[in-house]
Amino acid sequence: MLKYVVFMIGLMLCSCSKDKMADMVITNANIYAVDTTYANANTIAIKGGLILKVGSEEDIKPLIDKNTEIIDANGNFVMPGFIEGHGHYSGLGYSLINLNFLKTRSWEDIVSAVGQRAKETKPGEWIIGRGWHQEKWDSIPRQNMYNYPFHYTLSEVSPENPVLLYHASGHAVYANQKAMEMAGINKETPNPVGGEIVRNAQGEAIGVFEERAMGAFRQRYNEYISTLDKKVLDSVWYSAIVKAEDECLSKGITSFQDAGSSFDELDKYEKLAKEGKMRVRLWAMARHPAKELEGKVGNYKRINVGNNFYTCNAIKSEVDGALGAFGAWLLEAYNDKPGFKGQNTTDIYDVKKIADIAYENGMQFCVHAIGDRANRVVLDIYEGIMSKNPLKKDLRWRIEHAQHLDTLDIPRFAKYGIIASMQGIHCTSDAPFVVKRLGTERARLGAYAWRSLLDKGVVVANGTDAPVEDVDPIKSFYASVTRRREDTGLVFFPEQRMTRAEGLYSYTLGNAFAAFEEKIKGSIRPGKVADFVIIS
Repeated sequence: MLKYVVFMIGLMLCSCSKDKMADMVITNANIYAVDTTYANANTIAIKGGLILKVGSEEDIKPLIDKNTEIIDANGNFVMPGFIEGHGHYSGLGYSLINLNFLKTRSWEDIVSAVGQRAKETKPGEWIIGRGWHQEKWDSIPRQNMYNYPFHYTLSEVSPENPVLLYHASGHAVYANQKAMEMAGINKETPNPVGGEIVRNAQGEAIGVFEERAMGAFRQRYNEYISTLDKKVLDSVWYSAIVKAEDECLSKGITSFQDAGSSFDELDKYEKLAKEGKMRVRLWAMARHPAKELEGKVGNYKRINVGNNFYTCNAIKSEVDGALGAFGAWLLEAYNDKPGFKGQNTTDIYDVKKIADIAYENGMQFCVHAIGDRANRVVLDIYEGIMSKNPLKKDLRWRIEHAQHLDTLDIPRFAKYGIIASMQGIHCTSDAPFVVKRLGTERARLGAYAWRSLLDKGVVVANGTDAPVEDVDPIKSFYASVTRRREDTGLVFFPEQRMTRAEGLYSYTLGNAFAAFEEKIKGSIRPGKVADFVIIS
């Protein structure tokens, strides 16, 4: 794994000078431009936050004066800033404030952390955490269902505080006894459509609520939030955004594609951009049910606000959940849960309605689909819209994740220019349990099938789905080109890996293309934003 140091530039205010001298010059650079090759070029001139010229030191010398800042790259690799192609911006920030179990390796460690937080928290206050994954622990308590431990030890250490601990995927939640009592959960509580309350042999909830079953707690938690001071809540939100920015910039991420925000958050992002307070360029998807989007979402369409720091020109929806939480919607049953094919989490009529709204407003549509059946359903919806409007050929609609595909559906991405917005790190992170869930053949042919998609000419965008995974692009790049776990060395069907050039494209110009932003970012060319990383 590469060790790297990131040096961020390109976030300067525009110069007021009318001359043509450079504000900054990066020299002695090993330039990787992504989409072109510069002969004998090792120097980049920047002005007003944009790339002014790329060439040799002699080419750039006339653009340097006493006010030009000069950065010596010391022969290191200089490339466009990484673009996170699918993540949850405020969610990343909150994960750095709330309990974070992304690296926790046992149920006992989770219970211990909650117990400590309960000692520091007033009775009645909610304790929130995220990041656990039952398939990634070193051991599982004897009392479990599908490797989910029962809630009893969790409830014992937090008797006065309702606790909600979200699965790493965000598609399941652990609730303690206090939270279940407040939500009115009992033996008679039915499973909602698109969700499951995991129960023991006696029909009692063990504390795990998958997919739409999580909604049982949303009303109670929202009622609690409504009692808090809005100014305090906004302050916490802003603190989360600052933490997300710090985390991204420390890892070379200059742009972030946010996979679903409410109208309230979109207003806040736009305000930050207009005030010049954004440090990472944000491209956001609006996310609401169809009835809330209709007649309203067009008012939130924004492009390149605040010197290219904020855009909202897409809508997000979903049709299923996550494989780890048995929520991926499959054509055939799970290998390790016979007879069960996963969850359809959003009514297909609603998804079709949102597709119409996106088309009418000239916005991209981005739908979460993980299972092979979910992907087929989304492809059907997209093809229905596109076949009715054959003259509109460059919609660049996206399937977010596209993790598990039937081989018959892979050519359909290319036919209609549908973008596979995938996350390299998910492959190696999930590798220990994918075959367990799907069986060898489904895993080999259709799981994280980057090579099969790329060979058909499909644009594969890359990312991490942070906070589901560490937002670090180097880790995801490593997974993309090796399909090898760093810890155990397990390799997951390496015939589907990307080349290094494809991996870098997927994290730069590929992601820019997937957001209609390839003209302003993603490669090193004059006129584009001067966002770079310098890597050892």
